[in-house]
Amino acid sequence: MSNDDEFFDAVTGLESDESCEGLSEASFKDAQGIDSSSQKNNGSVPQENGIKKHRTSLPAPMFSRNNISVWGILKKCIGLELSKITMPIAFNEPLSFLQRITEYMEHTYLINRTSSMSDSIERMRAVAAFAVSAVASQWDRTGKPFNPLLGETYELIREDQGFRIVSEQVSHHPPVSAFHAENLAGDFVFHGSIYPKLKFWGKSVEAEPKGTITLELLKHREAYTWSNPNCCVHNVILGKLWIEQYGTVEIVNHSTGDKCVLNFKPCGMFGKELHKVEGYIQDKSKKKLAVIYGKWTECMWSVDPQAYEAHKKSEKKGDNKKQKNDELEGAENDDADDMPEVQETVSVVPGSTLLWRIDSRPAHSSVMYNFTNFAMCLNELEPGMEAVLPHTDCRFRPDIRAMENGNMDEASKEKERLEEKQRAARKERAKRDEEWSTRWFQMGTNPYTGSQDWIYTGGYFNRNYQDLPDIY
Repeated sequence: MSNDDEFFDAVTGLESDESCEGLSEASFKDAQGIDSSSQKNNGSVPQENGIKKHRTSLPAPMFSRNNISVWGILKKCIGLELSKITMPIAFNEPLSFLQRITEYMEHTYLINRTSSMSDSIERMRAVAAFAVSAVASQWDRTGKPFNPLLGETYELIREDQGFRIVSEQVSHHPPVSAFHAENLAGDFVFHGSIYPKLKFWGKSVEAEPKGTITLELLKHREAYTWSNPNCCVHNVILGKLWIEQYGTVEIVNHSTGDKCVLNFKPCGMFGKELHKVEGYIQDKSKKKLAVIYGKWTECMWSVDPQAYEAHKKSEKKGDNKKQKNDELEGAENDDADDMPEVQETVSVVPGSTLLWRIDSRPAHSSVMYNFTNFAMCLNELEPGMEAVLPHTDCRFRPDIRAMENGNMDEASKEKERLEEKQRAARKERAKRDEEWSTRWFQMGTNPYTGSQDWIYTGGYFNRNYQDLPDIY
């Protein structure tokens, strides 16, 4: 048996879509520390009839942030880029940013469907739904992922979803994470590099995910590029934390000239636009061919532009009176940016086609950092994986592992030790006048946008991991 075969067994076994469903009451008690057995197997579900399943919980529930003085830490950071500031572990969730990027792949089935689609507009609808679904896991995820160390890597192989992905932290200042995913059947390649800029603005933290994402549908000889919307976490000082995505996402089909323009709407004064996404698909002559609408937290639909405009006009008549009443009743709160208590579901236009609907989260998600079923599995370390993975993989980071296990003191000490080790290594390279050399990605030119991008050089899955840096 080859190393790749061994790794497939270690990571995936004979998985099924049901392998990440919610916990039973007994398992939920284990996850909260009532029984320590979940820590012994790293929160994993034992084998059933020889079939290995992904874990459905973390080894320990999340800690309470109620006693943390956030303002004491952040008051000196207003207007600054937070990636350059050492933050206490209380702000984190037990995942590296490289693992967080991997959550783009949670709804890979949307891309798998395109192989059987003969119409380019139909494929654009699927790609647009995939682009929106990629940010859906951020809903209620108010914990910050760990900053990857320079040279840190992560891989995930999911035979059940038909993909594998590898990522590497290719730069520390500025922090840049590069990733490359591919369909196991050779149908698509999905890659990009992300430079997350975080800024604190008094009441909120804003994340601007700079970087281009590229999707190549190999069968159709098509390439799509886009960038993710901005993300804002409100009430980091006072009030209930909540998240909104906003900004324009432009998806370009470089082969046909078709374009999808999506507007992630900001909440607005009375929360009417909270979580809403609205846009359209146009051809190269700028003729609108379809409307895309929905919520990034819920679902996305597509409909004919004329039907959508007619529906909006009829809705607007009924909304005018309601808006006037809201303006009379509304009051400004200077202390917190209140999230609207009532979040209306998507109003479906007659004749619409459902493109995507979010999967429900496990019942115990609120005590597991609001992780999705997919996120719950990302840091899972099964027996046998140690012999196959490179020692730079996120799963071996001691600070993340300690936090996942509920040992916050150890996690904090390890985080500080790793950051100091990284600083010392950087000083040593400076003394020797050495440049950092990336292993799996190199700076190049994106052939579709013409801009600089980090390109996967191949070879990672050959399992030749000699001369890797000692980062942990």
